[in-house]
Amino acid sequence: MKLSITHITTYSYDAPVHYALQQLRLVPRTGHGQSVLTWDTEITGGQKQLMFEDQFVNHTELVKVDPGTDRIEIVSRGVVEVEDRNGVVGSHSGFAPLWLFEDATALTAPGNNVRHLAASIREETEGFDDIPRLHALSARIADQVTYETGRTDSDTTAEMALTAGHGVCQDHAHIMIAAARQLGYPARYVSGYLLMDGQVTQDASHAWCEIWTKGLGWIGFDVSNGICPDARYVRVATGRDYTDAAPILGIRQGAGQESLHVTLQVQQ
Repeated sequence: MKLSITHITTYSYDAPVHYALQQLRLVPRTGHGQSVLTWDTEITGGQKQLMFEDQFVNHTELVKVDPGTDRIEIVSRGVVEVEDRNGVVGSHSGFAPLWLFEDATALTAPGNNVRHLAASIREETEGFDDIPRLHALSARIADQVTYETGRTDSDTTAEMALTAGHGVCQDHAHIMIAAARQLGYPARYVSGYLLMDGQVTQDASHAWCEIWTKGLGWIGFDVSNGICPDARYVRVATGRDYTDAAPILGIRQGAGQESLHVTLQVQQ
């Protein structure tokens, strides 16, 4: 399946910016069942300074915002061909060792609720193979944490979202990662795009997680939709949690507030 993607991010400032630097992870990678046919990123109100692959082999660009500007627009678009691998990504590769994905981070540190979740799944799936156990974990998280926008943000931890009982795809992924690590599995966060049924325009990119198993290597799980990623999913960046794979992160100096607007279109 060929997917056409247009991702527009606009930052508006109520006062001219003295200095700002944006880190972009918006370019999908060819491999593991997907092929990037075309891709381009255009910047208005800023200049690309550097391009490199980070420790997780994510294509990363640094953009310096033009001094004195009050608006920057980042347009990232292209076409990606994807095949359905039933969520199987395969063997581990890259600069980061596998054990790095076993350790907790600030966003995935287990609290009492995450530990209880992992312990209950361990007990209920004793004797199960890895795949049925991980599907059971995904289903339990979806049952306990209702998908609801506007109640969490990028700083919400796995423990906070599980305790609150609501969240979005980022929170579902963090909870799954935290619990899977408690069960002894390396786990990582994935940011990317999803072709949604009957909906071309979206207001945010998507997120899910991948768990490493001895038999198949990395396998994707989308808790929010209750499936393993198929040909509708485009992987862009991976990491230990959201901060390693966020589409855009930045720093800014100067007074005033900023507003963010995202427009995303994914279509076949």
